[in-house]
Amino acid sequence: MYGSPSSSDAFHPQGTYTCPVCRHGQISSLILMDAFACNLCQHIFSVNWEQQLLQMADSQIPLTWHWNGRAWQGENRPGVTLGWEYVFLGLLFALLPPMLIALSAYLFPPLPGSPLFWFPWVWAGLAFLTHFTCLLWLVAEYYQFPVLLYLKISGHRLLHFYRG
Repeated sequence: MYGSPSSSDAFHPQGTYTCPVCRHGQISSLILMDAFACNLCQHIFSVNWEQQLLQMADSQIPLTWHWNGRAWQGENRPGVTLGWEYVFLGLLFALLPPMLIALSAYLFPPLPGSPLFWFPWVWAGLAFLTHFTCLLWLVAEYYQFPVLLYLKISGHRLLHFYRG
């Protein structure tokens, strides 16, 4: 049986499924291998048929998904727990440097009418954007989200939408 499985089907070797990483490509079995690959993001997955699990084989920290009959559901990583500490440290990393810059600009303002009176506030904004971008990059790397591929697909969809 080839093609997309119905909602009551179990995960099986002959099926074609939506990729759990990029969510746009299709994964299907590799010839002569007990593995699956995505035709869009090129990730390779190993399979546990008894537990209906799909594990990313080409990353340092393998992500795991469980097939529920209709879609992939993410599994918790063994030995890895992300608690409130990581959220707190991430927010601290993104907010503390710009807050220090803004506080210094507030406490020691530039002279009124000076040519660079705006510089400390722009610097604080750029510090926030830079640190927040670093934080988003770390989250995308941790979850192996293909940002460039997603932007490319979104651009193609936007072009097709405007073309009619």
